[in-house]
Amino acid sequence: MTTRRTSTLAGVAVLLTAILIGPVAPVSVAPALAIENIDGAPPAAPTTVAEAPAGDEAPVDDGKAAEVEPSALPKDVLEPAADEAEETEQQGLSAMAPEERNASMGQGLARIAETGDPQVPRAAESRDSRPDGTEGVESPSDEGSAATNYWTPGGVLGVDVSSHQGRFVDWPSAWRYGSRFAYVKATENNDYVNPYFSDQYAGSAASGMYRGAYHFALPNMSSGSEQAKFFVRNGGGWSADGKTLPPLLDVEFNPYPSLGNTCYNMTPSQMVAWIADFSREMQVLTGRKPMIYTAASWWNQCTGNSTAFGDHALHIARYGTTTPGTMPTGWTKQDVWQYTDSGPVIGDWNQWNGDLASLDTFARNTSNSPEARAAAAISALVSSAPELGAVKSGVVCGLVDGGCYQGFNNGTVIWSSGTGAVISLNGPIRSAWVSAGAQNGVLGYPKAAQVCGIRDGGCYQSFQKGEMFWSEASGAEISKAGAIRTAYRAAGAENGALGFPVAAEICGIRDGGCYQSFQRGEILWSPASGAQISKAGPIRTAYRAAGAENTILGYPVTAEICGLRDGGCYQAYQNGEILYSSKTGAHISRAGGIRDLYRSSKAENGVLGFPDGEETCGLKNRGCYQAFQGGEIFWSPTTGAEITYNSPIRTTYRTAGAENGILGYPANAQICGIRDAGCYQSFQGGEIFWSTASGAEISRQGGIRDLYRSMGAENGRLGFPTSAEICGLREGGCYQSFQGGEILWSPSTGAKPVTTGSIRTAYRSAGAENSSLGYPRVNEICGLREGGCYQSFEGGEVLWSAKTGARITAEGPIRTTYRQSGAENGALGYPTSNQTCTTSTRCTQTFQRGTLTWTPTTGVRKT
Repeated sequence: MTTRRTSTLAGVAVLLTAILIGPVAPVSVAPALAIENIDGAPPAAPTTVAEAPAGDEAPVDDGKAAEVEPSALPKDVLEPAADEAEETEQQGLSAMAPEERNASMGQGLARIAETGDPQVPRAAESRDSRPDGTEGVESPSDEGSAATNYWTPGGVLGVDVSSHQGRFVDWPSAWRYGSRFAYVKATENNDYVNPYFSDQYAGSAASGMYRGAYHFALPNMSSGSEQAKFFVRNGGGWSADGKTLPPLLDVEFNPYPSLGNTCYNMTPSQMVAWIADFSREMQVLTGRKPMIYTAASWWNQCTGNSTAFGDHALHIARYGTTTPGTMPTGWTKQDVWQYTDSGPVIGDWNQWNGDLASLDTFARNTSNSPEARAAAAISALVSSAPELGAVKSGVVCGLVDGGCYQGFNNGTVIWSSGTGAVISLNGPIRSAWVSAGAQNGVLGYPKAAQVCGIRDGGCYQSFQKGEMFWSEASGAEISKAGAIRTAYRAAGAENGALGFPVAAEICGIRDGGCYQSFQRGEILWSPASGAQISKAGPIRTAYRAAGAENTILGYPVTAEICGLRDGGCYQAYQNGEILYSSKTGAHISRAGGIRDLYRSSKAENGVLGFPDGEETCGLKNRGCYQAFQGGEIFWSPTTGAEITYNSPIRTTYRTAGAENGILGYPANAQICGIRDAGCYQSFQGGEIFWSTASGAEISRQGGIRDLYRSMGAENGRLGFPTSAEICGLREGGCYQSFQGGEILWSPSTGAKPVTTGSIRTAYRSAGAENSSLGYPRVNEICGLREGGCYQSFEGGEVLWSAKTGARITAEGPIRTTYRQSGAENGALGYPTSNQTCTTSTRCTQTFQRGTLTWTPTTGVRKT
């Protein structure tokens, strides 16, 4: 900070006079100015500083403890949580970017010595900045000399550093000057991390020193618990490795004018509450109380002479004297004394109040048994948890992973190095946890206290490996860590479509899968499909009725998706889908040829609409079919899958027996847009043709159909069929009617058409195949003399001309004579009547130019 606070400092001259005549150092080089004077009187505060109104309590963060994995302690640097960002303004104070803040231990005292105000920077502070860390080795003194004659109080000495000393600190030189321990600044507030912390922390350890981390508190910027969590995440942990000193809280003169007065605009009660919040959280997270760094004058002024922290180790700051002076209220002695900020190699030097063995004990916390370590964390938690009731047992250790617990009337507090101390209240959740093996079971240790007031008056509690949910309707059930729980939480947990769990997760089902039941559905998981929700409703009912994961569908591969046509829904599975609409209900569309064709036909958005039944197999020739709103799909190994749409063609097909009838399976889809807006569909055994005029008729495979198609089918003279093929005629014959005639077939004649016209009329009037003419032998032939036509039959011919009409020439002597005379091209011309026989011995037929008469006696004669 470069902004200088100007104020009238009453009594500053008197104070400085007292400082300058302080006791003489016992060696040749005098100690620095005695900023904390002998009698402990605080320096006068600037008269223009505005104190916060009495009684304003600083907000205390009552949030859950940070989640600290066992491996995180004592790691030096942890990634900060994503939600650690702090509000830019608090208590009406202007915001400061983290890079603008970088205070260090004793900075306030050093400023008072030089400027008379802890918020006015010293001239040297601008020179100390080493943003790149390339010049981090401090000169032996402020003057840069190499002098070695520095006053020390003797005993076990140590140093403290921050980013002001840069990345590369000359730790070997500090060791040679007698330093055996070091404190390294890790964090400030909840948003600043020393960029050189890892190098400085590792460097001090490499030189053989005991080392610890310290946090510079900004109490009016964020809560104590929040800053404690940030500190632990970024190097402020502790372990009993014999080299790590306890975490250190630096709470002293406010160095930033923008953050208020020297007490951060906080009342003593607010300050005490903040420090207690920080300490309590540190104990929960690390199992150790933090050591407190402060100055007596600041402490007594800003905490109101609080005695609440006398059980914490004390790091006192006092320069320029040969003793640490009067202790802050609440302590009778110090553990560490910061006696100068202008020592060799590194400015800030400290003295441990004891020998090296006692420092080792302090680091190891060997005077504090595992039970006591857990007790400290449990005690800190219990102090703000009256709901636990009276104590029922002491702290009992020896649980899995070194955990401990203490029993109370209304529950238990469980502690482990990975979770800290957490309350487990008596009730359904605790009972279910204990039944599942407690800390030895699938959930491990609790990570946070039980939280109630969720949906339906329910509660939940987080554990190392999952959660426990409870509601009046569902009871207490485990949601263990894994893919199913991840999917459940992603779907909104108890607030989502599934509601509360109603059973534990069950594994060992098909393909190594698992599932868990909830109030309104299930989540199923397999290695191939992942975790998918099967929510309560018609689709899930159909899925379970079909055998769930054990059926042909297998596991779900998507969630249920709604908003389809007609308000429908569907869910995809490994081997198919289930589709639902209010009109059809829920039906399976299983993987295979039928489903492939259905989907290529636009599924529910196509002509077929939603399935109206399940796929049914076991048909003729191992075939299958499935009904839909708009038709059916048939499949056989020979034909594959083909659609029969709702239409007259499908009606005729099903009336004829569908796949079991003469037509067999469809061979292609229905095709429309042919002549007269007609349609047709091919089948294994023929076709069905339809037009508005003719209706839907079968043209089955055989001689009649072959002839019909060779004549152009519906585009030919015959047009569309008007009846099905009818067999069982004379001599085993068959016929089929068409718009433009008929086709008759017999074994001896094959298929021949009799097209609409006079010849067909004469043929049918004579009795068709049942008459003497029998079956046609050739097609009708036209282009004869005078535009005439004729058609031959088994028993004669029918000839036609415009003048004579159609006349039959029956097989016999008269027809023979007529043909020998040239038929219509001869002298007789066309017949003008049919042959008539009055008796068995006399027949006559008239022609255009004569008559032929036959008797047995005379034969055929022309008259």
